[in-house]
Amino acid sequence: VESVRIVREIQGFTQKVLARIAKIPQSTISAIENDTINLGVERAKALARVLRCHPAVLVFPGWDVTKQSVA
Repeated sequence: VESVRIVREIQGFTQKVLARIAKIPQSTISAIENDTINLGVERAKALARVLRCHPAVLVFPGWDVTKQSVA
Protein backbone atom coordinates (compact mmCIF):
# COMPACT_ATOMS: atom_id res chain seq x y z
CA VAL A 1 0.00 0.00 0.00
CA GLU A 2 1.70 3.14 -1.22
CA SER A 3 0.05 5.23 1.49
CA VAL A 4 2.08 3.44 4.17
CA ARG A 5 5.32 4.33 2.39
CA ILE A 6 4.26 7.93 1.83
CA VAL A 7 3.20 8.56 5.42
CA ARG A 8 6.27 6.72 6.73
CA GLU A 9 8.61 8.87 4.63
CA ILE A 10 6.79 12.10 5.57
CA GLN A 11 7.20 11.15 9.25
CA GLY A 12 10.91 10.46 8.63
CA PHE A 13 10.86 6.76 9.55
CA THR A 14 12.87 4.05 7.86
CA GLN A 15 11.20 0.70 7.43
CA LYS A 16 13.54 -0.71 10.05
CA VAL A 17 12.67 1.90 12.68
CA LEU A 18 8.94 1.72 11.95
CA ALA A 19 9.10 -2.07 12.22
CA ARG A 20 10.82 -1.92 15.60
CA ILE A 21 8.41 0.60 17.10
CA ALA A 22 5.27 -0.99 15.62
CA LYS A 23 6.49 -4.51 16.47
CA ILE A 24 5.94 -5.67 12.89
CA PRO A 25 8.76 -7.37 10.97
CA GLN A 26 10.54 -5.09 8.50
CA SER A 27 9.96 -7.69 5.79
CA THR A 28 6.21 -7.41 6.42
CA ILE A 29 6.32 -3.62 6.13
CA SER A 30 8.21 -3.97 2.86
CA ALA A 31 5.63 -6.46 1.58
CA ILE A 32 2.78 -4.12 2.61
CA GLU A 33 4.40 -1.18 0.83
CA ASN A 34 4.95 -3.31 -2.29
CA ASP A 35 1.34 -4.54 -2.13
CA THR A 36 2.34 -8.21 -1.97
CA ILE A 37 0.44 -8.83 1.29
CA ASN A 38 -2.68 -7.22 2.69
CA LEU A 39 -2.30 -4.48 5.25
CA GLY A 40 -5.08 -5.84 7.45
CA VAL A 41 -6.93 -4.08 10.24
CA GLU A 42 -4.60 -4.94 13.12
CA ARG A 43 -1.45 -3.98 11.22
CA ALA A 44 -3.14 -0.78 10.03
CA LYS A 45 -3.95 0.14 13.63
CA ALA A 46 -0.41 -0.63 14.82
CA LEU A 47 1.17 1.40 12.03
CA ALA A 48 -1.30 4.27 12.43
CA ARG A 49 -0.42 4.59 16.12
CA VAL A 50 3.26 4.97 15.29
CA LEU A 51 2.65 7.19 12.26
CA ARG A 52 0.17 9.36 14.19
CA CYS A 53 -2.64 9.12 11.67
CA HIS A 54 -6.06 7.48 11.48
CA PRO A 55 -5.93 3.89 10.18
CA ALA A 56 -8.34 4.87 7.39
CA VAL A 57 -5.60 7.08 5.93
CA LEU A 58 -3.55 3.92 5.39
CA VAL A 59 -6.39 1.60 4.38
CA PHE A 60 -8.42 3.92 2.11
CA PRO A 61 -5.92 6.46 0.71
CA GLY A 62 -7.95 7.26 -2.41
CA TRP A 63 -11.34 7.53 -0.73
CA ASP A 64 -13.35 10.43 -2.10
CA VAL A 65 -16.44 10.99 0.02
CA THR A 66 -17.93 13.35 -2.59
CA LYS A 67 -18.20 10.48 -5.11
CA GLN A 68 -20.01 8.09 -2.76
CA SER A 69 -23.77 7.71 -2.93
CA VAL A 70 -25.82 7.61 0.23
CA ALA A 71 -28.77 5.26 0.19
